[in-house]
Amino acid sequence: MRHPPRSVLLAVAGSVALIAGATWPVVTAQGAAPLCTVEYSVTGQWDAGFQGAVRITNNSAALSSWTLTFDFASGQKVTQGWNAKWSQSGTTVTAVNESYNGALGTGASVSAGFLASRSGTNAVPTTFRLNGTTCNVDSGSTPTPTATATATPTPTPTPTPTGPPDGGGAPPALHVAGNRLVDAGGTAHRLLGVNRSGGEFMCVQGRGIWDGPVDDAAIGAIADWKADTVRIPLNEECWLGLAGIKPEYGGANYVNAVKDLVARVEAHGMTPVVELHWTYGQYTGNSAGCTDVHATCQKPMPDQQYAPTFWSSVAGTFKNDPAVVFDLFNEPYPDRATATTTQAWQCWRDGGTCPGIGYEVAGMQDLVDAVRATGARNVILAGGLAYSNDLSQWLTHRPTDPTGNLAAAYHVYNFNSCASESCWNSTLAPVAAQVPLVAGEIGENTCSHGFVDQVMKWFDDHGLSYLGWTWNTWDCASGPSLISSYDGTPTAYGTGLRDHLRALNG
Repeated sequence: MRHPPRSVLLAVAGSVALIAGATWPVVTAQGAAPLCTVEYSVTGQWDAGFQGAVRITNNSAALSSWTLTFDFASGQKVTQGWNAKWSQSGTTVTAVNESYNGALGTGASVSAGFLASRSGTNAVPTTFRLNGTTCNVDSGSTPTPTATATATPTPTPTPTPTGPPDGGGAPPALHVAGNRLVDAGGTAHRLLGVNRSGGEFMCVQGRGIWDGPVDDAAIGAIADWKADTVRIPLNEECWLGLAGIKPEYGGANYVNAVKDLVARVEAHGMTPVVELHWTYGQYTGNSAGCTDVHATCQKPMPDQQYAPTFWSSVAGTFKNDPAVVFDLFNEPYPDRATATTTQAWQCWRDGGTCPGIGYEVAGMQDLVDAVRATGARNVILAGGLAYSNDLSQWLTHRPTDPTGNLAAAYHVYNFNSCASESCWNSTLAPVAAQVPLVAGEIGENTCSHGFVDQVMKWFDDHGLSYLGWTWNTWDCASGPSLISSYDGTPTAYGTGLRDHLRALNG
């Protein structure tokens, strides 16, 4: 998000234990190939529940919609799910496609997941039906399980809530499992909270490090909204202590201030997301925010000169804390500089010499490599083009992450191009079906919350994450400001997010 002018300026799981590997029942039958196959897995299990997933493959004629049914044999009960409309009657579980994943061509697959309660054993279903057709067997054959795996949970001493605990508690150690962020026990976790702007601009303007208080009371006020995540925008020149930054606001002083804020966010049970917002490199082309070579505004892409060094340092600082999430770059917009969309996406991923950008660019792959070279396995977010509002080719150009802990980041405001349910269904849903999707910024410039209400509903319906911009006391006419006071008093716009978070996590 661009800033106002200087003058204005996470279902409760019991004691959990991660199951090593997926638990797949393998069913075989003699004869012709099955008309459909279903892979079922238990991806996490605890004393009173578990997380499961299904992968459906259609081997027959193309389907315009699908319904999967199976039966539990040990009293399990589905409590919630994603990528399908889940329900249960008696022992029979039904999963019906969502509007965005109903088409299932010949040979195509779709995945969906769920949380369920259990008591005692957790027997694996043996028979699956897709639109009434028995899967995993030739038509008319009786399916015979030939291999199942049973995991024995190892309880941990203390239950780990997925939402923010009142008054403190450690936030979850996160990693990617399929298209979800999950905690150490495999329980799905959503990032729901706010941005805390200031660290990206105050230092480079020589006015301090944070815009407003970040003491325990101020962070406690965020937690009181029942937020479980705080995104913290940063400035690479301030972190690295480059020339031109006042020593009291840069280098070790800045790094220690960030570490203190991260620790304070975690002390209130919330996930910290550290994010590279303003970077070095002179850009004066289309949509330039400034003409300065220094990190005084949003640039179209991070620079090769300092951005990889920044991420090496940040990752080295937090690599032993898996609760910290890394957001590689705030709002890329190489599409405003380059001649074609193809060039823009290539620049986004590969960096180098990009048309229309006068400095050497660090691509997303460069930044992923810089993080992973430190040994850090933290979850990484990567936003797309058009100020992170365009994810249309994100899957095609996604960087390679050897740890598999990469997620997509998306920003949406009422004035963006992709700001409607039809666009979300066509461009976001396919991404969210394959990797975790986090809306790192949501907001509107109306001083109200009608638009973000729509955003939150769509993201809730799809089990996705979102963070409101921003926890600062600016005039909402200059930028979406959630609060009028750092004690948590909401603006008319902020009331929508606060009440919604409290309803979800209260």
